[in-house]
Amino acid sequence: MSAAAGRRPRLGRLAGRVKIDRYLVLIVLMVVAASLAPARGQAAVVADWTTRFAIGLVFFLHGARLSREAVIGGITHWRLHLVVLAATFGLFPLLCLGLAALPAAITPPALAAGIIFLGCLPSTIQSSIGFTVIGRGDVPAAVAAASASNLLGMFLTPLLVSLLLHAQGGISAGQIWAIVLQLLAPFVAGQALRRWVGPWVKAKAKTLSYVDRGSILLVVYTAFSGAVAEGVWSRIGAADLVRLVVLCCALLAVVLAATVWAARTFGFTKADEIAIVFCGSKKSLASGAPMAGVLFPAATAGVALLPLMVFHQIQLMACAVIAQRYAQRVETEA
Repeated sequence: MSAAAGRRPRLGRLAGRVKIDRYLVLIVLMVVAASLAPARGQAAVVADWTTRFAIGLVFFLHGARLSREAVIGGITHWRLHLVVLAATFGLFPLLCLGLAALPAAITPPALAAGIIFLGCLPSTIQSSIGFTVIGRGDVPAAVAAASASNLLGMFLTPLLVSLLLHAQGGISAGQIWAIVLQLLAPFVAGQALRRWVGPWVKAKAKTLSYVDRGSILLVVYTAFSGAVAEGVWSRIGAADLVRLVVLCCALLAVVLAATVWAARTFGFTKADEIAIVFCGSKKSLASGAPMAGVLFPAATAGVALLPLMVFHQIQLMACAVIAQRYAQRVETEA
């Protein structure tokens, strides 16, 4: 067999692991739609109120479907959770703050606030758990760590964004409680009603996932409509997007290396290491899109989402490969 023929199967396997997220394609289409036909005038007012309702719906469904047992059951593994939370709300914000402070030739100034916003977000839930399952990691710990990250994110993300963007005229301290209330109230309502609506939400999980994702698509369209009205594409060009991709790749590489180092330095098992790596290295688009609609004015919310959208796809592609490598290593060791 020739060397070229031997390479083709390997390339095929790699292509099978690294796939473009179809949902991200829909999000990009929303950006295109907002660029070509942004909501203006009365349509913008209607879109804004609809988006507010959508944000409340997203967090209500999140509260209704999140199992209390999944969170409480993993709290005892506090060392693992501390490492994940330190990476999510400590290392990430510091790294992103450093990236935002780089010269304009490296970090586009128009994207600096969005990069800082990216660093302040909680971890994902679904993909963190999914990759931990694939990698043969500690799934209960991953469920608890990712859930705790999202719960704390409703408080910590507004606080961190306010603190780190204060010098840029970001979120004022007086807005924080209103923001937390707007995010937290629907979530608490979902948790309070979970006894009655939880079984229905679980039974209709597939249908409600379309509602959930559709709400985020609406948030993205509304956010970019406001950004387009303010001339976003006159401030951000193709070269800026290329630099953003490079910065996001570097950011993810550093965090992945740091979480692996921390897991091994503090003596965690291989299963725990896998949970730490996948829960501590990702940022949630599902939480970030609604939060951007709340934390930023309409004129800047769309721009603030760009780094998150780019990072989200990069993290999915990279973690898909890493999860397979972990699974192969676990099988070999077994």
